Amino acid sequence: MHTPIQNAIFYHIYPLGFCGAPQQNDPFAKPVSRLNKITTWLDHIQNLEFNSLYLGPVFESTRHGYDTVDYYHIDRRLGTDADMAALSEEVHSRGMNLVFDGVFNHVGRDFWAFKDVLANGESSPFHDWFANLRFNGRSPYGDPFTYDGWNGHYELVKLNLKNPQVKDHLFFAIESWMQDYRIDGIRLDAADQLDMEFNEELAEFCKRRNPDLWLMGELIHGDYAKWVRPGRYDSCTNYECYKGLFSSFNDRNLFEIAYSLKRQFGEFGLYQNLLLYSFADNHDVDRVTSQLKDPSDLFNLYTLLYTIPGIPSIYYGSEWGIAGRKENGSDDPLRPNLDLHTSIDSAPQPDLPDHLKRLAFIRAELSALRTGNYQQVLVASLQFAFQRELDGSKVLVAVNASDKTEEIILSNRQASNGCWVDLLNPGVEWTAQGEQTVLILPPKWSRILVLKP
Repeated sequence: MHTPIQNAIFYHIYPLGFCGAPQQNDPFAKPVSRLNKITTWLDHIQNLEFNSLYLGPVFESTRHGYDTVDYYHIDRRLGTDADMAALSEEVHSRGMNLVFDGVFNHVGRDFWAFKDVLANGESSPFHDWFANLRFNGRSPYGDPFTYDGWNGHYELVKLNLKNPQVKDHLFFAIESWMQDYRIDGIRLDAADQLDMEFNEELAEFCKRRNPDLWLMGELIHGDYAKWVRPGRYDSCTNYECYKGLFSSFNDRNLFEIAYSLKRQFGEFGLYQNLLLYSFADNHDVDRVTSQLKDPSDLFNLYTLLYTIPGIPSIYYGSEWGIAGRKENGSDDPLRPNLDLHTSIDSAPQPDLPDHLKRLAFIRAELSALRTGNYQQVLVASLQFAFQRELDGSKVLVAVNASDKTEEIILSNRQASNGCWVDLLNPGVEWTAQGEQTVLILPPKWSRILVLKP
């Protein structure tokens, strides 16, 4: 990777929405070069200290990108293969990582091999490319056969990932992405649905060609360590902490996020040595601003996102605190076409970008925040403190969700005696001495304290 993954801060874009592509693809239309819009945003993205770019689906599809038609060519609504190569070149020239969505569990009904089955039935050489495709009934679409759809959605046809031809088709597509676009990683869509043998073969194929290629699985439930281990994935989405981040503030109950973090990363944590993918929202869930009862909690929430164990990611537009909710079961409101200058001028939270930039600088300065161990220091309903430590360097993060100035009392076992410098609030120092010391926390704000050597 151009930037080591432990140092990565991701900016996540859903290209079809972001670039204002038509919702429905026309397979006979000429490509329209919309990807250049992402290039025009790269200065903004880098100005906020993001060093890694994760792009949602970019390959030819019927509608939303997760209904793939062709794994080998860029969606004509976004542009040409050459347009993507040019974007990749620009991203990499800036020293940034580029990660693609890999949608391998299912394809759209317009996928070329499925269309061959529709045309030729049992005589199609591709009828075994799809999971449980049987010519003994009718599908919900009236086809003279049945098949498995993703999660009951029959417009998304599940692939038979045990078929060697299917695996070859997908793996060679990945190889073409590595060669043509020099991708640094793949986010595996619906990873919990993928056959584990397929996962292992995919990982082996990728790592043989590029040992540094980062594989991150979309996992919502389950034991993350089952997937994130040598020979499988390098990381996965941390949905447990995603939920805990906003609901802890909404319920005025920081015990929730504290419990998850201790369970995952504490002394006997399940995922102590794993770098999970941390996020506050994405293309599938309501914007975090719309989840929070009090938008002023955004600042503390993002302070946590950047300082807890994991790899932080921000979904495009959320750096300004924009709102967005699913409507009538549609994800489209979560995936808007944004104009950069309008977004800056009309930002609901105009001070949030500078806060994120400050957090990124602090994270870059402190290796303990990137890979240090995690130890819970104090938990109350509205206050929460934890320590990250690496090679003797100690960082104390303390959050106050109250709208009043609060004091917390820390013992010398919780916070070592000495002078602590507050990097989030320049010019502020705190001296811990004796058996107990009082730390003052500003209302709705945090401290990120570093112990002077």
